[in-house]
Amino acid sequence: MKVWIDMTNSPHVPFFRPLIRLLEQRGHAVHVSARDFAQTLELLDAAGIEHDIVGPPHGGASRLGKARAMGSRLGALRNWARPQRFDLAISHASHELPLAARSLGVPSAYAYDYEFARVQHTLGSHAATRVVAPDAIPQDRLARLGAKATKVRRYPGLKEEYYLSGFSPDRSVLDVLGLDPTRVLAVVRTPPEVSLYHRHGNPLFTDVLERLGSDAGVQAVVLPRTLAQRDGLRGTTLPSLVVPEHAIDAQSLIALADLVISAGGTMNREAVALGTPVWTTFAGRLGAVDEGLIATGRMAELKDAGALVVTKKTEGTAVEQRNPELMLDLLLSALRA
Repeated sequence: MKVWIDMTNSPHVPFFRPLIRLLEQRGHAVHVSARDFAQTLELLDAAGIEHDIVGPPHGGASRLGKARAMGSRLGALRNWARPQRFDLAISHASHELPLAARSLGVPSAYAYDYEFARVQHTLGSHAATRVVAPDAIPQDRLARLGAKATKVRRYPGLKEEYYLSGFSPDRSVLDVLGLDPTRVLAVVRTPPEVSLYHRHGNPLFTDVLERLGSDAGVQAVVLPRTLAQRDGLRGTTLPSLVVPEHAIDAQSLIALADLVISAGGTMNREAVALGTPVWTTFAGRLGAVDEGLIATGRMAELKDAGALVVTKKTEGTAVEQRNPELMLDLLLSALRA
């Protein structure tokens, strides 16, 4: 088969990396379209994944900007994909792919694990042939997005447990960043400020930066989402903050860290999958996956920066190993719909 995968955000690269390898091992040809946003292109290059940049970059924080960018990119995706005559199209939370694929008569699988990004998931769920989602999300929430039960296929656990199965961290990331192994290592992810589902400020995140950045016993590696966030962080005078110049091996860093604090979702769940203590400062509505992690004590909800437990990690946390073959087979089920 000829399989089309669209990647529009940084987390898509680690999610699809093992799946691309499996597809190619099964004899399929994979073609990747990508959007210039966050660290997506840097991570694709680092992973050695060939790709074509298709359409404009991210439309920014406003609804109008997003709508204009989506319209432009849909046309570009159709023009790029039409002559290639794909057999299947796959994305994770890139809602433009199922819309473009449907207009070309290509079956598509659309995966996501956060159900309150309503605008994009309503578009993607209606257009897709198959929706792939975690068991944790109740069917009534999916149905409100246009994913009726007959269209949905489920997987147990976290998507991060599939693509991180068997993962071994590369300790060289510590040397690349010049980190001191005697100090507590915290990994911090900035809020998704350009997301429609996260439209209000997050003052708690600022408190976290000040708490960690002023602690001489800590090194806090802050991973910004955008260039604007990176520039803003570099302007701080907090001595314990480390802001990487380029995209790094975040999964290795998380596995080696003593704690993770993130205002988003994927990095928090990577920490859970890798056995690193994690706190969420997400200011939007929590999805069912994160609700479940908090209820079972696998992730903590941080409401006061002073409540952070900043200490060296205790080794030996058990983690779940999932088979990425299962995830791939669920996505491929769009061919049988």
